[in-house]
Amino acid sequence: GSTDNESFTIDGSNLIINSTPDYETQESYSIRLQTTDSGGESYIKSFALLVKEGPNNNPTNISLSSSSFNENIESGSTITALSSTDEDGNDTHTYELVEGEGDSDNDSFTIDGSNLIINSSPDFETQDSYSIRLQTTDSEGETYLKVFTLSVNNLNETPTDIDLTSSTFDENIDATTVVGI
Repeated sequence: GSTDNESFTIDGSNLIINSTPDYETQESYSIRLQTTDSGGESYIKSFALLVKEGPNNNPTNISLSSSSFNENIESGSTITALSSTDEDGNDTHTYELVEGEGDSDNDSFTIDGSNLIINSSPDFETQDSYSIRLQTTDSEGETYLKVFTLSVNNLNETPTDIDLTSSTFDENIDATTVVGI
């Protein structure tokens, strides 16, 4: 029962914690106390001290599993997973695209749970990056906003056609004559 004795000190009859407790780090402490009377008789007892969770902490960051994706992926593809940093370790979060500075490409995406999904197939030659503004909201309604720039990876695409300037030429022309471009 003395696992956490070193986390406390005793000053007279006061039990004092040595460092600020954090519910997310440690929810309870196990200590063992001894009292001794003036005649030298003593009694020992173990205690479990519970840390009460304090007020909800705000989320402090939003992270993406990746900030780039390949061009030509299918519309409706998940391009990244979203996660939040929050001191309330077991808190849950929801995500949304929100209006404001940096939201120029929000309409190109939707959110499903914690997945960011592209609405139409991206083409590097048309648009090589997207700017979005995301908000995370924890279970107590506390929020955090962040703007992201997502990059489109340019892929080597297979040629799809060949053009020739002419499909006819004169007879009896010299060998090595250019007949088309």
